[in-house]
Amino acid sequence: MPQNILIIEDDASFGVMLQGWLKKNGFTTTLCSRVEQAKREIALHAFDIILSDLRLPDGDGIMLLAWIKEQKCSAPVIVMTSYAEVQSAVLAIKLGAFDFLEKPVNPNTLKQKMEQALLSATQQKKQAATVKVNPPKQAFITGESPAALQMLEHVRLVAPTQMSVMIIGESGTGKEYIARAIHEHSSRSGAPFLAVDCGSLSKELAPSELFGHLKGAFTSAIADKKGVFEQAERGTVFFDEVGNLPYDVQVQLLRALQERKVRPVGSATDVSVDVRLVVATNENLENAIAGGAFREDLYHRLNEFVIAVPPLRERASDIALFAAHFLEEANRELGKQVNGLSKETLQALKAHRWSGNLRELRNVIRRAVLFAQAGKILPEHLPILSTSPKPEGEAHGLALRNPNERRHIEEALKKAQGNKSRAAQLLQIDRKTLYNKIHQHGIT
Repeated sequence: MPQNILIIEDDASFGVMLQGWLKKNGFTTTLCSRVEQAKREIALHAFDIILSDLRLPDGDGIMLLAWIKEQKCSAPVIVMTSYAEVQSAVLAIKLGAFDFLEKPVNPNTLKQKMEQALLSATQQKKQAATVKVNPPKQAFITGESPAALQMLEHVRLVAPTQMSVMIIGESGTGKEYIARAIHEHSSRSGAPFLAVDCGSLSKELAPSELFGHLKGAFTSAIADKKGVFEQAERGTVFFDEVGNLPYDVQVQLLRALQERKVRPVGSATDVSVDVRLVVATNENLENAIAGGAFREDLYHRLNEFVIAVPPLRERASDIALFAAHFLEEANRELGKQVNGLSKETLQALKAHRWSGNLRELRNVIRRAVLFAQAGKILPEHLPILSTSPKPEGEAHGLALRNPNERRHIEEALKKAQGNKSRAAQLLQIDRKTLYNKIHQHGIT
């Protein structure tokens, strides 16, 4: 069955050329030149992929992407942009775009990205169907080490209260799962749990995302929108990496917490809200306060109870348990029947430092399951795992905070022949992080 592609492009000649190329390659296409026209098409028809320019005559591609997200449209969006708009493309990725292409568009690169987008969408649909039919009884394993049991006891103590909780721990330790456990063991468990990625909240977008807006409050506000706080009424809001919140947003958040009221953008009146806040951070917020990047009054408001999530290297006795869980998960997602780990494999896993923590272990197990044809996972199915001590903050595959970071990224991009998704896999980081790093270092 031909795939249905929506093209949103105001350059008529380029749009027609792209449409012709797609038709020759077996796709059915719809070409729009304006935002409002695209919205009508999306409302009326189902598309498998959306290819969208960033600059359009009657609106901004970023705002269109936000609208697509609000409509819960499942079609992956690939943004087409000029080199000068790479920063906007990174923002588009944060808002949910699958990928971006720099103009002039290379047909082979476009075809490759479209294939990746279609594959990703298909896998997500399969996973969603699996969850609906047979949801797993336990989505997260806490571990049985003394450190894990102490953390679990803290969750048990604070969950029934209304205290704000700050979860501290390295990246990849599973802080969001701990936040969900707090919610599920609280009196608010029947209400929504909403997670907010603070790194994606710009000063401009945050008020609308958190507190909502009224129709007409700004150019792309085509309808009233409830913010996160209203959507999570009587439930829990989780702020991941709260240290990334812009300073101006911190002021607004403090007011919302103190007064238990929010004011939607464009409104003259406040709305009362009842939510519990759980936040997470992998940085020292006290240092951020000393540097003027984080408000001390907000810190004390959030810091009513602290839960420390231990790094995986401090709970080696839990590695076998986590590995078995991730193995079962990977078998289900990849359609494999790998039945365990060899003794030598488990020894190699326990000897590794795991700077990327549970996220790194999950990636390693998934890769091993993919390569193992049958039977157990053997050492040769694992990526090269260094057992030597590494400096604090160094992530497996990519030293995220060391001075050679740019060189690591450029080498990975070269090996991947410019394929950013493949480069991210080589570096064992997610695609969004790679895009941010490319922009940060000015890599072309």
